[in-house]
Formats: sequence, C-alpha cells, structure tokens
Amino acid sequence: MDSQPVKPVRVLSPSGMLGAGWDHATIERGLELGADVISIDAGSTDSGPYYLGSATPKTTAKAVARDLRSLLTAASSAGIPVIVGSCGTSGTDSGVDWVAGIAAEVMAQEGLNLKVARIYSEQSAARLKEHLDAGRIHPLPPLGPLRAETLESCTHIVGAMGHEPIVAALRAGAQVVLAGRATDTAVAAAYPLMKGLPAGPAWHAAKIVECGGQCTGNPRAGGVLATIDADGFTIEPLDPEVSCTPISVAAHMLYETANPFEMREPDGTLDVRDARYTAVDDRIVRVEGSRFHVADQYTIKLEGARITGYETMSFTAIRDPLILADLDAWADLMRTMIKHRVGQTLELADDEYAFDLRLYGHNAVLGDLEPETGPPREVGVMLLVNAPDQATATAIAKVANPLMLHLPTPAMDYLPSLAFASSPAEVERGAAYEFVLNHVVDCDDPTSLFRIEMAEDADV
Repeated sequence: MDSQPVKPVRVLSPSGMLGAGWDHATIERGLELGADVISIDAGSTDSGPYYLGSATPKTTAKAVARDLRSLLTAASSAGIPVIVGSCGTSGTDSGVDWVAGIAAEVMAQEGLNLKVARIYSEQSAARLKEHLDAGRIHPLPPLGPLRAETLESCTHIVGAMGHEPIVAALRAGAQVVLAGRATDTAVAAAYPLMKGLPAGPAWHAAKIVECGGQCTGNPRAGGVLATIDADGFTIEPLDPEVSCTPISVAAHMLYETANPFEMREPDGTLDVRDARYTAVDDRIVRVEGSRFHVADQYTIKLEGARITGYETMSFTAIRDPLILADLDAWADLMRTMIKHRVGQTLELADDEYAFDLRLYGHNAVLGDLEPETGPPREVGVMLLVNAPDQATATAIAKVANPLMLHLPTPAMDYLPSLAFASSPAEVERGAAYEFVLNHVVDCDDPTSLFRIEMAEDADV
C-alpha cells in the first residue's frame, strides 16, 4: 500500500528579530492563510561579542513582551506552536530563562495555558575539554587548533543547535519552544522537517524566511509565509500591499553566506545551484530544485567570548578649518602625544594598554577605501581605550583629555577648542569581549549537547 503524500506546511515568519516589532494585523493575516507554525529568531552574533560574553540581551524586555503577546495570543487562538531561537540575543541559559520569564508574565496576563519547553545550549569548558582531548573539536577558517586554555578563558560558550532538539521538544508536547543558541534556519526548518517534508525545500525556505520581510520589496511592512511541500516552496508577504519577486527571494541567499549556492547546517549542506525561482503572480514566488546533502559527520558549531580588558571612551568634535585641512597629520600627532603623555604620567609601556582613535566623518567607516577627497566640514573624534582594569583605562582617557580638547597642529599659533560630547568626557564602558571560538564539535547524537526542560516537568 502506498504511503500517504506529505501535507504542505505553512511557516509564518513575522520578523528577523524578536523585539523588532510588527503590525499585529500581519500575524492575523498569516493565520487566515493557514499558518501551521510561527517561528522567529531572537538573537545573532551581528552585534559583536559583548552580548555573549556578558550574557546580556540586546533587546529591551518591553519590546520582547510586546512581540510575545502578539505571537502567543495568535498561536493560542489558532492552536499552532511558536518556536523562538537564540533567546536573549546570544542563546545563553540566562537568555532562555529571561525570555521564558517574560513569556510566563504575558501568558498570565492573557489567561493563556501553553506548555513551554526551554532548550539550553550553553556548554561547560570542562565538558568541551573532554571532546577536545578525544579529537572531536576542529577549527573553522581562519582559526587554528583549539587549546584548552582558550575554553577556560571564555565567560560563556554556546553550541548552535540544529533542528533536532526543537523537534524533540515539539514531539514532547511543547506548544512554545524557547531555544538557546540555534542556527537561524533551524528555527523555521524544524516543524516542516518533523512533518516529513524533504530537507532541500525545508532548509531553503527556512533560509529565505529567517529575516522575515527582508526577502520582499518592503522589509518594513511585516513578515512572510512560506508554504513548503514535497517539490518546493512558495513565499508570500503577509502585507497584501507588498510583493516578493524572484530576484528579491533569490537574493537572500547572498545574505550572511560565504557561498551563495551553499549553506552548511549541523547535519549537512543546502545546495541551491539548481533552484528555480518563478513568479506565481505579482506578489508570490515559487522555488523548486533545492537539494540537501547529508554530511558524513554531524557537527555543532561553538561560539565563545572572553574578556579582553576594560574600556573607557571619550568623544569630541572638530570644526576648526586648519585642523580639518590636514586631519590625518593631526590624528598622527594625537596618537604620538597620547603615547608620550601616558608613558610620562602613568609610566605605562605601549604594550600595557591599547587605544583606537577613530575620525567619524573622515574615513572612519571605509578607511583607505574612501573614494571622496577634500577636507570635511566637521569631524567627530572617538578615543576608545582598552586596559587590564577600568581604573587604568579611565586614567589613560583622562590623560588624553587636554589633547582631545586643545591639541593644535604644529602650524597653529593658538590653542583650538574642540567640543566634547558629554560631561564628564570619559564614559566607562566596562568589560570588553572578543570572540575566540570558531570551531565545531563532532556529535553522534544531535541532541547530546543540549538540555530540554518542559514547564510541567522539569525532568524532561
């Protein structure tokens, strides 16, 4: 007897980021179109290592609560699950608990009774050292072999889960899945894969919808609905006034990928070389031909951050035309004078601290690639000091304070007065972090590095 054909699955993606906000009417439209699941990412490494290193969310609690209220009430009324990945920006255990706490408050206020699963992705250095000793951890370019001391130096380490832990939580009865660090695509691919749809269309659709409406002609207007079937998928904007085109959909494979035709996931590689993008009408796009190649070895990518020192920032602005006429020479003089004064006053060697002098309005973004020439009208000068402790960083910035206010060029016969942006001029930024892990760990069990807890049974 032939097996029954797999039913299509409709994935509603409201936005690229929980806390970004949207018009709730677009969520209602997604339900009207038959959404089977709502998926949304809540984190990223885009904003740098601070959020992982300090386990601090980038978004504010009120914005997360607003968005969760929209999603949870909609999902409850429709009887469909909600999946949130990389909770708390970096996906640390505290980030998952933070989002879970907000969700609990929203559900209590709205009278909702939904079964919540928390999936924790944080890793201990001790456990990872066992994998390292067993030869199961490998570097990704450009990093080299991992050292145990690097693991020990991290304040937080997470593993980027694939779809399997999310599927396990859904099969255990979760109506709301709050996951730690996950690949952006796993969040949207999990439900269709669980329902038996082919990996090629499921992973490709997940990649296209990971940022909500970014694959449309108006990313500000709301999210999208992906309908995935056995042969491919379609993408439809949730705002009826917005359109997708074959180009806008295909272009998203250029986003955050080293290769626009391939994308690696823990269990294999999405291959879209033979994908065909066709306009169904003036709003909807159909995609077919996506393939997925299962890897010989299942791997989980590790992300870790450690403290690199403490920072103090100072910011001033230049309007003096004589300085602006040869700004690079003035900046070189500033760097030389700061080193001289710090050595003279604080008796610090050059290798005992670091600082960055950045000229906003003059090559601060493009550097030597800047095509424009000629002096700018005004420039902001940012001094960012890094030292082993906060007091030293601030002391260095204070030593630089008179220079940031009055440093003349050699040709000037007066002291210029520059404009500090704040009083006090020195702003202590606290600990600074850097990413130090770009490695994968071999796993025989896709769920072995992750812990699932259900709200009704913490032992699950």
